[in-house]
Amino acid sequence: MWIRITKIGINQIDASHLENPKKVGNPMTLYLYQLESRTVFFVLKGKKAIGEYLETSTGTRIPKRKWSPEMEKLARNELAKVTLLKGGFKITFLGWPVLLLAIYLIGYAVYEAVTLPAQKEAYKQKMAALATVHEGDIYFGNYRLYKEKGNFVGSKGGFGWFKLVSIENDTYYIARSVEMSDTAKPKEAMNSTDFEEETSAVKAKELEPYTKQFISEDGLIEFTAQEKKD
Repeated sequence: MWIRITKIGINQIDASHLENPKKVGNPMTLYLYQLESRTVFFVLKGKKAIGEYLETSTGTRIPKRKWSPEMEKLARNELAKVTLLKGGFKITFLGWPVLLLAIYLIGYAVYEAVTLPAQKEAYKQKMAALATVHEGDIYFGNYRLYKEKGNFVGSKGGFGWFKLVSIENDTYYIARSVEMSDTAKPKEAMNSTDFEEETSAVKAKELEPYTKQFISEDGLIEFTAQEKKD
């Protein structure tokens, strides 16, 4: 991120009476300043003054590690005279949208972390409910009748609605709609209210939230439920 550091001058004190530790004989100036950091998004201005020694003729900075005790004393005394400066942190015009976005993302992340266990539990309960079947449930799907178990040749089937008439232990009794189609049709175009009196006894092969499969013990009758009627 682009950042600009600026030294805002406060005062300049003649320090020519002190010996220059870098180049003997070159006079020095004690420069007091306020430090400002500026980016596109914020401005940060220090409230405390900072002091540094510069060679008067060249403006070259003298490293603090080379300061003599007399230089440190003068800087300390002059800095003590400077009252607390006006400074602080300020958001720029472009910084506000970024800050608000960051607050939103952090808040959303915290919200997700707090509510995630409840969301997971609610989702788990929802999936469990969708995977459970009850007497009277009506499903849209397809069926297939086999002449020989597992042999598709010679089998016949169709699409339409079927009803879970009753449940006895792990046996499900399913009745087909009076209208079944040999080819796939929109569920809205199929009869979902009238069912055959005869039922087929089957076992649950698969009970998932969005797919349920039932098959008879001899493997000759198979129902696949794809969508439950509201």
